[in-house]
Amino acid sequence: MIRKSIRNKLILLLLLATIIPYGSSILITYYYTKSSLEDQLIEESSNLLFQGRTNLENYLQDLSDLTLSVYNYPDFLNYIRSSSNDQQINIGGVRNIVQAILNTEDTIDGVYLTFASDQRVVQATKHSTVVFTNKNHDRVQNSFNRAQLDPHNIYIEPTNVYPAYFRPGSSDLLFHRVLRNVPSDRVLAYMTLQISRERIEELSMNLYQSDSEDLFLVTRDGEVVYSSNPEEEKQEWTKNILSQEEPFGAIEWKDESFDGVMLYSKLSAKTGGWYLIKRVPYDNLYESAYSVIKINILFGILGLSLVILATLFISFKITSPIRVLLQTIEQVENGNLRVKLPSFGSDEIGLLSRRFQQMMERVNKLIIREYKLELENKNNQLKVLQSQINPHFLFNALQSIGTIALKNKVPQIYSLITHLSNIMRYSMNVGEDLVPLHKEVKYTEAFMELQKERFGDHLHYEVKIEDSIRNTLVPKMIIQPHVENFFKHGFSLRENNGEIRIVCIESNGYLHMIVRDNGIGVKKERLEEIQKILQEKKKTSSDQHIGLKNVYARLTLYYGLDAQVYLRNLEPSGFEVTMTIPLEKSGE
Repeated sequence: MIRKSIRNKLILLLLLATIIPYGSSILITYYYTKSSLEDQLIEESSNLLFQGRTNLENYLQDLSDLTLSVYNYPDFLNYIRSSSNDQQINIGGVRNIVQAILNTEDTIDGVYLTFASDQRVVQATKHSTVVFTNKNHDRVQNSFNRAQLDPHNIYIEPTNVYPAYFRPGSSDLLFHRVLRNVPSDRVLAYMTLQISRERIEELSMNLYQSDSEDLFLVTRDGEVVYSSNPEEEKQEWTKNILSQEEPFGAIEWKDESFDGVMLYSKLSAKTGGWYLIKRVPYDNLYESAYSVIKINILFGILGLSLVILATLFISFKITSPIRVLLQTIEQVENGNLRVKLPSFGSDEIGLLSRRFQQMMERVNKLIIREYKLELENKNNQLKVLQSQINPHFLFNALQSIGTIALKNKVPQIYSLITHLSNIMRYSMNVGEDLVPLHKEVKYTEAFMELQKERFGDHLHYEVKIEDSIRNTLVPKMIIQPHVENFFKHGFSLRENNGEIRIVCIESNGYLHMIVRDNGIGVKKERLEEIQKILQEKKKTSSDQHIGLKNVYARLTLYYGLDAQVYLRNLEPSGFEVTMTIPLEKSGE
């Protein structure tokens, strides 16, 4: 019994699975901790760079979206399209738009709108109002050209490149945007945002440890936007990283000033394509490794002791509920289906016990339900036998009345009773799901004959069916509901005589059944609502057009997406329903 016990086997297995790995890890910790910590720090730094890149991209994307917002103002675009500056009606609007862009972000120190066709410039800074002036922008044309060549029409550079053109401020950046005459590629103007580096420096400071790591933000041209170590700017390693093809990665670097790992992440092209570079020296990695080795050894010994105790506890914790479950199963085998299990907590064993309890309750319910279903089935069989008496009685009664009508020489009554009898027999025959088309049409004609007796000469109908499709199988009772809708909603004796026409034709492998009348039709809004209800199978509280919904649902059930129902109003009045089904699927 001891050898077969799961508890003893589990204790032995857990002890072997914990003592051997822990003992081995203590021996080899020294040799692998350095490399593991190095990988860990690189991974953490990579994740941090990824987050920093995301924050920078979001900030620069906001600035990009801000420059694109001018396309939402037609008067502003008309102003910059004009070759003259005498549009007094638009100057006020342009001033408001430029001033609004300036005040949108605290980091925007200036907004400059440079026209491509002449020397006009609209500028606004935090220290002045909006100014309309003429400037020679040949000195900044090179930057504008760089923006034109960019697929996203932007170019970012430091302000100190053009100290005479923009407001002095060596700590600022210039965000150039090309404004084109959309949808053409003709350049209308250039919008430049003078951006303070405070926000960029704020985002960058959270990405490195100032006492042991360096962080650089470099443009794709090698210009340093941010540097935690100004003495190390524009070194040989910068060119090496800019030449890398991958958008992110890590390289090892060693020279007189640095020995360690450099991690970089490139921002997307639509936000400038900058490089975010972080340098982590090996000395910092190894210093942490020695400390971690000692801590690992200490905690390894302590953890090994705790694991041994935990192993004993877990083995008893797992096997005890299993023993209770086995005892419960034995009771179920003996026929006790109402056994109750104690609560074992919320872990897997507890979940197993609750599911077992639910299974037993469900089994009891299913057994009771099975007895009830058997009784219900007996009752239904009895009702079916009883219901078969009524249709036979009605048909015999109608036949007797028709015979009396003939004897009394009233053929009109006999004809009407015959039509009514055919309609009842057709609709009550639940054994047929699919019927020949000519039989469906004959049933509809019987219905219209009864209506004609009601309305007399005020009702005319016509039925046309091609001989080649007379025996095509169609779902039962799909034409008559549309005819009935005409009498319910579209026919009025006060308007004019009623006319209804049924046409069944074949075209391109499809059977088209068309019901056309001259009624009042359906309002456009109501027609759109009906079509939406049919296509989306939406439920409606209204009891109108139930026949349409039922016909469409049955056609979809038989033919899927190959079946279609088209509704349209006729001119000057009338309504048309077209049902289309594939011929090759008929009878499936």
